[in-house]
Amino acid sequence: MSQVYTLAEVSKHNTKDDLWIVLHGKVYNVSKFVEEHPGGEEVLLEQAGQDATESFEDVGHSDEARAILDEVTAANQPRYLIGTLDPNSATTSTKKNVLPSSRPTPASEGNALRILLPALIIGGYVAFKLLA
Repeated sequence: MSQVYTLAEVSKHNTKDDLWIVLHGKVYNVSKFVEEHPGGEEVLLEQAGQDATESFEDVGHSDEARAILDEVTAANQPRYLIGTLDPNSATTSTKKNVLPSSRPTPASEGNALRILLPALIIGGYVAFKLLA
């Protein structure tokens, strides 16, 4: 039978050498995967000891990444899966709280697009003239 952990228990495992995360109600010990993570160790450290489901899905992980979670060892034991999350300890929000002062204001949203779009149009026009 699978071990059941509370979110409080998972939260104690939040360092590079002892890193647990929750994904879709399952608890994974990914300490041995930290240095192999294609996105860098910082990405996992930000989610350490938390329910990382929403962040995991927001990134759009590949089927290969999902298969890594379910890997088994030569002894047919799960490599990273160590248990399940106690449903009574699950939180409703899986993202970290953002302070109101750090949220973008409507005036600052889309600034990159306002610069990038004209630059692309001008670059396309110049390229067209040079090639024509």
